[in-house]
Amino acid sequence: MLDEVEGWLERRSWSADDRPLDVLLAAKRAAGAAGTVSVVLPALDEEATVGDIVAAVRDGLMTPEVPLVDELVVVDSGSTDATAEVAAAAGARVVRRDDILPALPALPGKGEVLWRSLLVTSGEIVCFVDADLREFDPRFVSGIVGPLLTDPPVQLVKAMYDRPLETGGAVVPAGGGRVTELVARPLLNLHWPRLAGFVQPLGGEYAARRGLLERLPFPVGYGVELGMLIDALGLVGLDALAQVDVGVRRHRHQSGQALGRMAAAIYRTAQSRLSRGHLVRPLLTQFERAGSGFVPSTHPVDTEERPPMLTVSEYAARRAA
Repeated sequence: MLDEVEGWLERRSWSADDRPLDVLLAAKRAAGAAGTVSVVLPALDEEATVGDIVAAVRDGLMTPEVPLVDELVVVDSGSTDATAEVAAAAGARVVRRDDILPALPALPGKGEVLWRSLLVTSGEIVCFVDADLREFDPRFVSGIVGPLLTDPPVQLVKAMYDRPLETGGAVVPAGGGRVTELVARPLLNLHWPRLAGFVQPLGGEYAARRGLLERLPFPVGYGVELGMLIDALGLVGLDALAQVDVGVRRHRHQSGQALGRMAAAIYRTAQSRLSRGHLVRPLLTQFERAGSGFVPSTHPVDTEERPPMLTVSEYAARRAA
């Protein structure tokens, strides 16, 4: 198994610098309709960062000189700040989550937004980017789209990067990705060792062919990235998966309790794929100090998944049209 992972790392791990923009543009032209690219930003209260990301993509990858990206969509999942207005002013098409497939009431969670985004985008390559990134570089998009344009066997590409942790005014160079190191990486190494070569298995920046995405179930919450990676391995095999080094990822860090809820959802996603069994207690109780004692708060663990988009009649009708 180790030899297989090492061989995969040699064949399917690249740097964004390996495919310059002129190479990507030539490949896109040659691909025709199969090379159309949609960029999706799932967003909830990200007014501080979403505009800069949209502007960077539009200025760097959506110009007459560099027409790499065909559409840029921000899916707003119920923001109470000016996320939608900022994104629109920067040049994105903004769609409200609840306006997509309104016959099916929306569930809270990132995976829900990504699943619904397939109904409002048209590119044959779909690129997801988190909306809380700072100092955003368009290489996050061009880097992960690159192998899908130049290597037909590749179906899904994850970004890999350095992830510093900024806390209390100090920077810990490799301190980010705590849920990855404490939960996701051990799970993958123990149960899906063929995926052990992924540097950032939970990273929110990845691109895939629509034909793969529409066949995958989507956990509605934080388990979506892990579930997608595991399910894609089963559908298309290890050599159809790849990763690209895009540099450094800077973003807003979650609290310890938020990370705990994230970890529970990710563990549940892995559990369902290991056993397809039921959860005994799909709840997570956490504690906060209040005065001289601790006060419990209980949160539901994401347990819902959306079916493969190909099974949704509205999507099938849209694709047929």
